[in-house]
Amino acid sequence: MREAAWVVLSAGMNESVVRRLFGRLNDAMCAFDPAALSRNREHARIAALAIFAHEKKITAILDIAAMVSRIDRSGLHAALMDDPELFLRSLPYIGPITWRHLAKNLGLPVAKPDRHLARLASATARESVDGLCNEIAGWLGEPVAVVDVVLWRWSVLHARECRRPCNPAFHTAALSGDSPDSACAKPPGPALPSNTTGGFSCHRG
Repeated sequence: MREAAWVVLSAGMNESVVRRLFGRLNDAMCAFDPAALSRNREHARIAALAIFAHEKKITAILDIAAMVSRIDRSGLHAALMDDPELFLRSLPYIGPITWRHLAKNLGLPVAKPDRHLARLASATARESVDGLCNEIAGWLGEPVAVVDVVLWRWSVLHARECRRPCNPAFHTAALSGDSPDSACAKPPGPALPSNTTGGFSCHRG
C-alpha cells in the first residue's frame, strides 16, 4: 500500500517534493495500512489534505486502500502474478506509465519508460526502455528494477551536474525547464555497443 501511495503522489510531480512530505503523510494516513485507512477514511482524508493539498490524489489513495482491504494477501498476489497490468491499471490514478512504476516498486521485472529512460534508450539506439534495461540486466545479472533505478538516478544527476562535452541526448531539459547546458552541446556520439557498458560513464563537473 505504501508503494501505491508513493506512485500516486509522485505522478507528474518532482520526486524530492514527495520524499519531503511522505513521512508526514505516512503519519496522517495510518501508516498506509489499508484496513485502518478504511476505518478512519474521513479523518485520514482531512489530515492528509492539510499536508498535501491534492484532493484527487488523496482520494485515490483512500480508494486503493478500500480495494486492497477487501482482497486477502493470496488474492492480491494472484492478481499481480496473473496480469499485473490489468490489475494495477484498475486502481485509481494508475495509468499506462504509472502501472509500470508501481509494478517495478513491487518487485516485478518491468521498467518505467519515463522521459529519463526513454532518452537513454533513444541515445543508445535501443528500441525501447524495456529492451535497454533487460539487456543491461542480462549483462550484470541484476534485476530489471535495479537497472531502472540506477539509470534513472544517473540521468537525473548527470543532467544537473555535467559541465563537460557529452551526448546531449543524455540530458533531460525538463528538469530545469531550460535547454541542456551549452558546454555539453555536441552532436550525439555512436550508439552504445551491445557488449559494453562504457557509454554510461558520467562526466562530473
